[in-house]
Amino acid sequence: MANERSEMLEKSTTLYFGPWYRQSPFFKSTLAAGCSAYDIYNHMYLPAYYDDPDVEYWALVEGVTMWDVGVERTVEVSGRDADRLVDYITCRDLTRCAIGQGKYMPVTAPDGGIVNDPVLLHIGADRWWMQLADSDAGLYALGVAAGRFDVDVTLPDVHPMQVQGPLAGKTLEKLVGPDVYDIKYYWLAEFEIADIPVVISRTGWTAVPGFEINVLDRDHGSALWDAVAAAGEEFGIRPIAPCEARRIEAGIFNYGSDMTLDDTPFHVSGMERLVEPQHQDYLGKASLERIRETGVDRKLVGMILEGEQLAAELSEVWPVLVDGDQVGRVTDAVWSPGLEKNIGYVWVPIELSHPGSRLDIVTEGGEELTAVVAALPFVDPDKRVPAQSLKA
Repeated sequence: MANERSEMLEKSTTLYFGPWYRQSPFFKSTLAAGCSAYDIYNHMYLPAYYDDPDVEYWALVEGVTMWDVGVERTVEVSGRDADRLVDYITCRDLTRCAIGQGKYMPVTAPDGGIVNDPVLLHIGADRWWMQLADSDAGLYALGVAAGRFDVDVTLPDVHPMQVQGPLAGKTLEKLVGPDVYDIKYYWLAEFEIADIPVVISRTGWTAVPGFEINVLDRDHGSALWDAVAAAGEEFGIRPIAPCEARRIEAGIFNYGSDMTLDDTPFHVSGMERLVEPQHQDYLGKASLERIRETGVDRKLVGMILEGEQLAAELSEVWPVLVDGDQVGRVTDAVWSPGLEKNIGYVWVPIELSHPGSRLDIVTEGGEELTAVVAALPFVDPDKRVPAQSLKA
């Protein structure tokens, strides 16, 4: 394994490949590129390790990187009632989402809980793509639709890869021309790359400049990967795994670990704004409006962890203690090379959720640490970096 950390090896084991999990169209390309460890996400293989995380971090924030994110399983909702169904399963007001626009979309349960948090793309008239986090929100949409909405809920042959970093625009310009610079943040356009039809959206899991390229036929996955790699060669492009340090810096959450079905957007710092006032009903509206009035008793917040640099992420939650009693939990913590601090997310009672609150934490190895609650995101709260013009 390239530049593998012993601390990370101690928290991992061998994953055998088999037909019971799906391979993305880019999977074999990631193996050839040197990926040496995978996670399971949406019943698929997600590349988890190519090189030391610090090396990959700097490649992302200073250059250009490419990721296999075919695990962001695409669910299509189409048909006469597609607009109504998609708007009904989220607390966002999608009546204002134009064709060609995207949204970050909490999918809500009747009690206001978060079912999933996909990127939503309004791909055409009466046609939407939800590109999912790690849960079967497609089945949820199918169940909600049954007998009530005239729609088709399907899994189309659509598979995203990401090209992320400040040189992402220059890389894609070589493939599709200068029109790529006309894509606004959270919008999309159709192109061809090496005669392969693709949909490119200006989205990503990094809050740095970047794009997602959706191949519309899985048989073209390797060819698309190779074309992107060749275009980015002069800029030092490299494949990386999802960058935990950068996504935590940016206040981006991981469904299933940072938040679950038991949590509502009001419980998660920064997601409150997504519970948008609207006239139409949606699943969870009554519950969320009650919570808006009463407030919450706990909150997911940022933290700065004091002490030496963490060499590996936690492999299980860490308890937060007050007077020896557990009152919360750490969901993720990682060394940020850019901030030169250990940062992460922590669930705490509302009275401890304010920046500056000090927390006692016990690691999975029994080490006692101190953390300080911090405001989210840690960097660029207005998302000016990913939304900036990419033209030289």
